Amino acid sequence: MVKILITGGLGAIGAPLTEELEERGHDVWVADLPWSEREKYFRCDVSEYRQISKVFEQHEFDYVYHLAAEFGRKNGEDFYDTMWKSNAIGTKNMIRLQREHGFKMVFSSSSEVYGDYDDEMEERVPLEEGPRQLNDYAISKWVNEQQILNATDRYDTDTVRVRFFNTYGPGEKFSEYRSVVCKFCYHALHDNPYHVYENHHRSFTYIGDVVRTLANIVDNFEPGEVYNIAGEEYYDIKELSDMILGYLGKDDDKVEYRGREEHNTLNKRASVEKAKQDLNHEARVSLEEGIPKTIEWMKDYYGIDKEARESVFQFTSN
Repeated sequence: MVKILITGGLGAIGAPLTEELEERGHDVWVADLPWSEREKYFRCDVSEYRQISKVFEQHEFDYVYHLAAEFGRKNGEDFYDTMWKSNAIGTKNMIRLQREHGFKMVFSSSSEVYGDYDDEMEERVPLEEGPRQLNDYAISKWVNEQQILNATDRYDTDTVRVRFFNTYGPGEKFSEYRSVVCKFCYHALHDNPYHVYENHHRSFTYIGDVVRTLANIVDNFEPGEVYNIAGEEYYDIKELSDMILGYLGKDDDKVEYRGREEHNTLNKRASVEKAKQDLNHEARVSLEEGIPKTIEWMKDYYGIDKEARESVFQFTSN
């Protein structure tokens, strides 16, 4: 058993990761911004050094999963000041605390660091071929990776970087800044109009597969390594939309089809050989299986089936 802190531990990835690590017998603590009734919890903002440093004044941790960050390209444009403070300064704070306390860190990066690269995305690409990141969110994640690499060179800190590729699944609550799977599922469920950029392609990753691989890092920690965590199948965005509509038995009359979205990566095709070899990564849940799981969770979370049953009851009662 090891003692672990998860920043952003109430989030879509952090919450199930907490459960997975606890089920494996580890002592897991969470730091995040919302209020929580969880016993082993610290309410704090990682971008505020005074707040996060108090956590380490009270406890010593063997590992820190640093997941706390502002997420998404559009979010990074609309709220760039919040995004840069949380992502860049927040990570700098964690590096400073790592130097002082000596914990091993797992840092959550993003497939966005590959920018406009159009070939298979191997982990070596950003450093060796230097693709240009296309938006502030992508740039912030690459800045964070550079901060970590510099800290390792200067202070011999121990960090593993992971790059998520379009993680989706139950537990991801809707906003217009969330994943494309989350947005399409939500809009289709509620009969809202939405648009599809047909020319883009993605490797999607079910959240349970991501969490299992992340949890494996504790027992397979190799300082300095970086891993893609992704599904091995490759889809265009229209296929995703069609799959969601098909499961719901709906047509696409409220879908607007567009070509390419500017300032966004056209194709994201991940190489996962390193993660499979070192972390026993497995993409067990295909998109065809994950979409129904996600939609059924959303129905329950947003009370959609309940609303339908109540409408039928009211109609029959009248």
